[in-house]
Amino acid sequence: MATPIPQFSAEIFPSETAGGVVRLEQTLAALRRLDPHFVSVTYGAGGSTRGASQQALERVRAAGLAAVPHLSALGAAREDVRRMLDEYRGGGVSRLVVLRGDAPSGLRGHGDFAFATDLVRFIREETGGHFHIDVAAYPECHPQARSCDADLAHFKAKIDAGADAAITQYFFNPDAYDDFLDRCTATGIRAPIVPGVMPIGRFSRLVQFSEARGIEIPRWIRRRMEGFGDDSASIHAFGVEVVVRLCERLLGMGVPGLHFFSLNEGERVGEIWRALGLPQAACARAAVAQTHRALPDPAG
Repeated sequence: MATPIPQFSAEIFPSETAGGVVRLEQTLAALRRLDPHFVSVTYGAGGSTRGASQQALERVRAAGLAAVPHLSALGAAREDVRRMLDEYRGGGVSRLVVLRGDAPSGLRGHGDFAFATDLVRFIREETGGHFHIDVAAYPECHPQARSCDADLAHFKAKIDAGADAAITQYFFNPDAYDDFLDRCTATGIRAPIVPGVMPIGRFSRLVQFSEARGIEIPRWIRRRMEGFGDDSASIHAFGVEVVVRLCERLLGMGVPGLHFFSLNEGERVGEIWRALGLPQAACARAAVAQTHRALPDPAG
């Protein structure tokens, strides 16, 4: 059996401000040059960004890219989800990223879905196999999990409920991902698990973001970053180097793909993408053209 070709994708978030929309358009233009397999669009707590997320999905499509919506379980009502699923099917969407999500501010209770597992099961009951469903995985363990074993059991429940694959939370320690794969295999999980990749921008923001999510930034990276002080050029170059080296090791492990959390900074993703030598739009089109030229003439 041929080895599956890795799939490379990216995530964006919606924006309702004029400046944010301009930045989003610039990000999509940068991603278009890379030709990712798909671009996923985040969805605010309890659907708080539903309108903006829908507009962002339309912008992704207008850029000629495959748009994949996120769906969050917490705060969602069955009828609302059913309506969205019908809209997505009617609009040609065939893939979803399904997450538990965050509870909206002031939310009483959980809506109709307490966990991503419940939402995955509902989507399968409503739509059968129409959607390819990606869920989240946590190589360094979800920060709210009682234990790593409990977290793995939650992940397996999502796969057993009908999820096709997973995208991990980002990490900087590939050994954590490798260990997670081993534990998944031992538990009987065979679904593809795509590593999530976070480009390093402002390091102070990354530290804050990571601490809130239980993600370890290795001490050597922290100390190197601290040593650069206010030298933004060195910080940028080192950040790209760290992520490229991480991705190279992951690709060497035979991962099923890479999913870049762009934070609407498409040029930063592009710099890493090109350094890795990943397929880009022009290369992809040339490969397709070459394949067509190689096909026999049906009239000949």
